[in-house]
Amino acid sequence: MSFDLVLFGGTGDLAWRKLMPALFQAFRHGSLPANGRIIGVARDDLSDQAYRDLIRARFEEVEGSKRPNPDEFEKFASLLHFVRLDLSKPEDYARLKARLDTRSADTVVMYLATSPALFTTACEQIGKSGLATPRTRIVLEKPLGHDLASNRQINETVRAVFDEQQIFRIDHYLGKPSVQNLFALRFGNALFEPLWKREYIANIQITIAEDLGVEKRGAFYETTGALRDMVQNHALQLLCAVAMEPPINSSADAIRDEKLKVLRSLKPWTQESLERHTVRGQYVAGTAYGERVQGYREEPGVDPESRTETFVALRTEIENWRWSGVPFYIRTGKRLGSRDARIEVNFRPTPHPIFPTPAGAFNQLAISLQPKDGLELHLLAQGQDSRGKGARADGTALSPVQLDLDFEKRFGSERVGAYERLLLDVIAGRLNLFVRSDEQEAAWRWVEPILDFWQTGKPRSYAAGTWGPSASSAMIARDGHCWSEENG
Repeated sequence: MSFDLVLFGGTGDLAWRKLMPALFQAFRHGSLPANGRIIGVARDDLSDQAYRDLIRARFEEVEGSKRPNPDEFEKFASLLHFVRLDLSKPEDYARLKARLDTRSADTVVMYLATSPALFTTACEQIGKSGLATPRTRIVLEKPLGHDLASNRQINETVRAVFDEQQIFRIDHYLGKPSVQNLFALRFGNALFEPLWKREYIANIQITIAEDLGVEKRGAFYETTGALRDMVQNHALQLLCAVAMEPPINSSADAIRDEKLKVLRSLKPWTQESLERHTVRGQYVAGTAYGERVQGYREEPGVDPESRTETFVALRTEIENWRWSGVPFYIRTGKRLGSRDARIEVNFRPTPHPIFPTPAGAFNQLAISLQPKDGLELHLLAQGQDSRGKGARADGTALSPVQLDLDFEKRFGSERVGAYERLLLDVIAGRLNLFVRSDEQEAAWRWVEPILDFWQTGKPRSYAAGTWGPSASSAMIARDGHCWSEENG
């Protein structure tokens, strides 16, 4: 199958930091379809060779194991081309069309690795220039809009040019191997699904912690914040993967239908629940890894009196039969103690314990997303060393043990990274790991009352009867974890 992959923003940060390394890994693994072209598009005045030289230099900043050797890069570079294009100039799109028309590829992928503010302009011009054909697919990076209204505006513009089956709204967390194995764990095995409900699960915690600050993205982050940047998309998509019902089959719409049901079942916000169950904050100057670091308000491009949140912690519930009463905790932030993204499923204790158990010990399934991909199953077992703390001479005390599946150790170099997997899925036309427009709208509809509350002190006014009873448990963030009254 031949393909042309057009990277709008082909000289930008996302292209060289994420997309090019992912495309090279697919090339190295032999999974990138043959007879392909990768065409970088930007306002820079570059020849094909100058673009290849730029990408070669950028690869020097990629971690060693993912860096091509000279022979590998020469072969990969033969796929790279460049077209100078100003997104606002119709004549530049005509020049791109002329380049694409030099052959008739089976699939043409338009990847908008640009500012979301340019999505509507790019899509309108793609439509007017005749670049949108039945064999064309469009990829949209997050954030897709600033709120529900802007999200709808972008989606309406895109759908005026492309059919829904041609639109790939990317969320790279869904491409992570551990998230894929979460689906396999739940729906490919008989072990956990009988326990995957309110009777056996005490709470579920989703943490996306970053140890870096906003770096050079201060101006972008100032208008976005952690809620829009991480919760509205990544965290809620992870919540859907954990909480969704088994789909009727593995088709894209069957999976996305079930995720949509979860989003629509999230407990609506009230004034009381917003006050008790939403927390936000900013990082301040301090020390990280032995070096002094500046606070958020001192970062370039940030308002010195900014109220933009760099940390968010939320408590919510899903109002359906499977999950009623089970707290879901979401926590994300910049400049935290470590880089760690994980989903923790905490099970209820046995109804009648007969063994002495260490304080705070419980059964847990932990899905690690970064810095490593893997699964950890935390159990309790009878220890053999009676000298251990809290142990009994008769050996009946229980001790925590851990079963660990590290995907890197298990699958090694054959692992497929998130962007690699998603790019291959776009080329192949697989929509399973991409977000449908109604999912995005449901997520924004749930997030907007939080934004309104933080801005005005009151949630957005909704019709009477649309709010359920408020939640009953307080939540605080402490030592890198979410804690609740339910788990101490």
